[in-house]
Amino acid sequence: MCAKPLIVNGRVLARYFVLWLGLAALVGILSGSASAIFLVSLDWATHFRETHLWLISLLPLAGFGIGYVYHHYGANSYKGNNLLLDELYQSQSPIPLRMTPLVLFGTIITHLFGGSAGREGTAVQMGASLADQMTKWFSLDSENRKLILICGVAGGFAAVFATPLAGAIFSLEWMLNRKFQWKSIFPAFWTALVADWTCEVVWGVGHMQYAIPEVPMYSLQNLAWVVPAGIAFGLSARLFAETGHRVADLFKHVGYPPLRPVLGGILIAAFVYFSGSTTYIGLGIPRIVEAFETPLPWYDWLVKTGLTGLTIGSGFKGGEVTPLFFTGATLGNALSVWIPLPLALLAGMGFVGVFSGATNTPIACTVMGLELFGYESGIFLGLACFVSFLFSGKGSIYSSQKIEFKYLRRF
Repeated sequence: MCAKPLIVNGRVLARYFVLWLGLAALVGILSGSASAIFLVSLDWATHFRETHLWLISLLPLAGFGIGYVYHHYGANSYKGNNLLLDELYQSQSPIPLRMTPLVLFGTIITHLFGGSAGREGTAVQMGASLADQMTKWFSLDSENRKLILICGVAGGFAAVFATPLAGAIFSLEWMLNRKFQWKSIFPAFWTALVADWTCEVVWGVGHMQYAIPEVPMYSLQNLAWVVPAGIAFGLSARLFAETGHRVADLFKHVGYPPLRPVLGGILIAAFVYFSGSTTYIGLGIPRIVEAFETPLPWYDWLVKTGLTGLTIGSGFKGGEVTPLFFTGATLGNALSVWIPLPLALLAGMGFVGVFSGATNTPIACTVMGLELFGYESGIFLGLACFVSFLFSGKGSIYSSQKIEFKYLRRF
C-alpha cells in the first residue's frame, strides 16, 4: 500500500518533465529567436542614428507614431512589463500576441530617433507574449499558465544579455518575489539555457564583453568599503525608479496619450542639440565600457537617469535595465575618487548593484555579475547587490511588483 503513492507520484513527475521539456524548449527557441532579431535590428538602428544625427530632430514625430499606434491598436500592451506581473498575480486575459511586434518596432524606433532606453523590457515582453500563446494552443490551466509566463521572461532575459543562469533566477525572483516553487525551477532554467543557445549559437548573435581585471584581496577593510558604495547604489536605484514614475504621472496630465511622447521627444531632442552630445541617448554601451577603463564626469549617472525617465515616462518604448547598467557603472566610476577600490570593480559593482535595487532582485543580479565579470569578484558584487537592495526603499521600476518584505521597507 505504501508503494502505490510512490508509483503515482513517479508518473506525475515523469509527465511533468516530459511536458516542460518540450514546452520550455519551444519557448526558449521562440524567445531566443525573437531576441536575436531584436538585437540585430537594434545594432542597425544605433549605427544608423549615429551616422545620421539629423534623425534626432524627428524624435517628436516618431513619438507621436508610437503613441498613436499603442493608443488605438495596442489594447493593454501599453502596460508593458507590469502587464506580465498583473497576469501572474491575477489572471484576467491572455497577453495579446500583438505585444511582440508592437514593442519590437516601438523600441527600434525609439532608439533609431534618439530616445534613451534599454532592451530588457522588450525582450521580456516578447518572450512572455509568445509564450502565453501556448496557453491557448495546449489548453494550459492557470497554474501551468503561470509557469509558461515565467519561462517567457526567463528566455527573453537570458537571450538578450547572454546570462542564462541570471535569466532563470530573475524570472523566479522578480515574478514570484523569492517564493520559489519547485515546479517553476526546471522550466525556467531549461528555457533560459535554450534561449541563450538559440540566440548565440543558432543565430550567431554576439554580446558585449566586460572585464574586471583587478580584484583586491577579501580583507575586512576592503569589504567594509562596499557598504557605502552599496548604499549609494541603492539610493541611485530609488531615484531612478521614482524619476520614471513621477515623469509618467506628470505626462498623464496631457489628455491625448499620443501627444505625451511628442512633448518628451521635444525635450530630449532639445537636450541633445544644446549639449552637443549623444553620449546619453540610446543604450549608452560605449559609455558603460569607458566606465570600466577611465575616470568619467561625475554627473553621467544623473543625466542618464533623467533622460531615461523622460523617455520611458513620456511613452516611448524600451527597457530600463541597460540604462540602469549605465547609471550604476558610471556612479561606481565616480565613487572611485572617494572609495579606495579598483575603478573597474566599482563600475562592476554599480552595474549590478543599481539594477538590484531598482528591481528588487539581488540574487539574480549577483549571479549576473558572476556570469559577466567572473567569479573572482563574486563577494564584492554580491554584497553590493544586497546592500543596494536594502537601501533602495520599497519601490521598484515596475509599479505592479509586489514587495511583501524588505528589511528597510519604511526607509
